[in-house]
Amino acid sequence: MSLFTRPQRHHLALAALCISCAAGCANLPDTQDILARHTAQQARFENAHGPVSEKRRAAVLADLKRGSGDIDILDKQIALEQSIMGSPLVLGNKTTLLQDGPATYAAMFYAMAQAQDHINLESYIIEDDAVGREFVQLLLAQQRRGVQVNLIYDSVGGFNTPKLFFAPLRQAGVAVLEFNPVNPLDARGEWLLNNRDHRKLLVVDGRVAFIGGINISSVYSSGSILRRPKKTTGNAAWRDTDLQLQGPVVAEFQKLFMQTWRKQQGPALAPKNYFPALGAAGKDIVRAIGSTPDDPYSLIYLTLISAIGNAERQVYLTNAYFVPDPQLLQALTDAAARGVDVRLILPSYSDSGLVFHAGRAHYSSLLAGGVQIFEREGALLHAKTAVIDGVWSTVGSTNLDWRSFMDNDELNAVILGRDFAAQMVAVFARDQAASQAIERHAWQQRPLQFKLKEWLAQWWARWL
Repeated sequence: MSLFTRPQRHHLALAALCISCAAGCANLPDTQDILARHTAQQARFENAHGPVSEKRRAAVLADLKRGSGDIDILDKQIALEQSIMGSPLVLGNKTTLLQDGPATYAAMFYAMAQAQDHINLESYIIEDDAVGREFVQLLLAQQRRGVQVNLIYDSVGGFNTPKLFFAPLRQAGVAVLEFNPVNPLDARGEWLLNNRDHRKLLVVDGRVAFIGGINISSVYSSGSILRRPKKTTGNAAWRDTDLQLQGPVVAEFQKLFMQTWRKQQGPALAPKNYFPALGAAGKDIVRAIGSTPDDPYSLIYLTLISAIGNAERQVYLTNAYFVPDPQLLQALTDAAARGVDVRLILPSYSDSGLVFHAGRAHYSSLLAGGVQIFEREGALLHAKTAVIDGVWSTVGSTNLDWRSFMDNDELNAVILGRDFAAQMVAVFARDQAASQAIERHAWQQRPLQFKLKEWLAQWWARWL
């Protein structure tokens, strides 16, 4: 009997192909060296009108610290991000936390139906199924009304989606761009099979944006929140977390969409009001972080490693695909050794057996280092979130694996503030309640078959 199923063996073959296509690829950066070179500086903030005054800056920091204590992450982390990221920390935003497909799709469809100027949509997967066709019908209707629709989809993510699926969109005037085509004859420059667009981004009229982990697929149609925690297989619910944003930071996400369009040599976009004047919509402080393999190093990777390193109280991570590198493992165990409450919520089963077992290969060392691990049951976990010290949070597309940190275009939002972090902690608690705790002694007694799968899978960790 084979150790891996047919889909898992297919994943092995795909990983082998990636290895052959990515020879000479750089390693992850030396985070300690890079972080040491970015010395502490005063944190800066922007609002809809640009940089704020020193008085306003001090007031923002004081408000963040009030009730949170004088924790280092507020001084160290945001100044460090500012030095490394290049993207501003923007005041005056409204953030709405969305859980699972039904809530996220409802909010996205409502926003798109209200569009008056343009819709920019970027997704790793757009499937030819009920949800995909519902998106197409709404986009077609809006395009015919004079709303310009611009669409980016990933060639690998859309590999099983027929080209004919996009034909009505193109015929109606929708600008459709295939990211790094699998077919080398369709490449618009260097053929980069291993560089994938894993971002999920919707921007409507330059005024509202959606990001997170959700693709456009019917697998997300059933929610997970009300399901009882139990082992499920087959057509189980998918558990995801997404974010709706309004306010000045939407312009930063719009810039990232435009950068991808230009990098992929897309056709000239129809002239629309892509960057309208944006006033304050709320009180949330948000930074948009986009990473690509074109950067000297992954900006999202660095900000996460540094946030864990600056944590003093809690590090709560929820992630779908956990294949950590040595620096991330060290950051987690170092935090636990400092007395930080470090908890991971990971899947109890996965659509990728190789990734699942490669991640489990690290459980023993993490448990020995004081990290608590929980496996989410009752739904297939697909969320990618973090909340640290009750004030620093992130939601986005980035998995905790080598591929997200080195090969993919990814997109996250960092949100500063106690109110949003409290929502994140509440969601984490609900997921933890629906999870099975991994106990160190019991884990050591797991079946030999699991240990063998973990040992084999970890050899492919870099390519998963």
